[in-house]
Amino acid sequence: MRLGLALGYWGRGPAAEHVPLAQEAERLGYHSVWTAEAWGSDAFTPLTWLAAHTSRIRLGTAVAQMAARSPTATAMHALTLDHLSGGRMTLGLGLSGPQVVEGWYGRPFPASPLTAVREYVDVVRQVLRRAAPVELDGRFHPLPYRGPDATGFGRPLKPITHPLRPDLPVLLGAEGPKNVAQTCRIADGWLPLYWSPFRPPQLPPLPPDFMVAPMAQARVCADVAEGLLPVKAMLGFYIGGMGHATRNFHADLMARMGYAQEAGRVQELFAAGRREDAIKAVPDEFADEISLIGPRARIANRLDLWRRPPVTDLLLLSPDPHTLRALANLNS
Repeated sequence: MRLGLALGYWGRGPAAEHVPLAQEAERLGYHSVWTAEAWGSDAFTPLTWLAAHTSRIRLGTAVAQMAARSPTATAMHALTLDHLSGGRMTLGLGLSGPQVVEGWYGRPFPASPLTAVREYVDVVRQVLRRAAPVELDGRFHPLPYRGPDATGFGRPLKPITHPLRPDLPVLLGAEGPKNVAQTCRIADGWLPLYWSPFRPPQLPPLPPDFMVAPMAQARVCADVAEGLLPVKAMLGFYIGGMGHATRNFHADLMARMGYAQEAGRVQELFAAGRREDAIKAVPDEFADEISLIGPRARIANRLDLWRRPPVTDLLLLSPDPHTLRALANLNS
């Protein structure tokens, strides 16, 4: 199992520790470093900055949001950064949810998410292959555009720049069972959310070299309950605030993992403005099974579970160099 460093997105401003953390991860032999985006910092600019300050570690977006850019624009970002980094780029994509797609990007959430994702990946792969002008008779991402307000002057185009790698890996962040099944068919890997090694999902037969790269918060510490507080804070925000009460993919995933009542309570408290209570309502058991928290010996025992197939990469959310070193040693 390869290790990756997941840096997420910025809070109020640039995270000064991200470059030294990425450099330390590279020195320790980590395979990859990943950035993300929500509705603040973007995923590609910080990743380019990290590329300029490292030399070997792979670079990934976990995830870049599809609604933020047309698929051709996303492919342009990926092929550009792949060239600048010497072929280190991995493109991780996610659909996000209605709250972000409509509330932040000002676009309609697709009525058929599976079709929208499939079309998006199709266009990205066409750009990266550069075998012919990009065309798609699509419902959500038609190229050329043929809507009722089209001029009719659009024509299929090939990228001017020759991509460094036509097979640049494309991974998908998927949560629902149908979306996960489609991911296994059309992508080069899956970026699962809330992975529990105690209850791994049943997946169809996977293609060779298919990546399964869950993300987990990690911290070497003496007090497990205290170490779980940041995990619970993250879960409280995503389950309570990252979506509508009637349509929250993160809450749905928590429910499918056996915590339906608890997920509903977190949503209820968060919606009432009781954020601290929402965080406290996240069960310690759930936070614990999707993270690596506690003394070194405890993490060592649990790491064996994470190494089991189909996991190929473990992306660690840890701003602590001591924890990064400990995990590197335990995984060697």
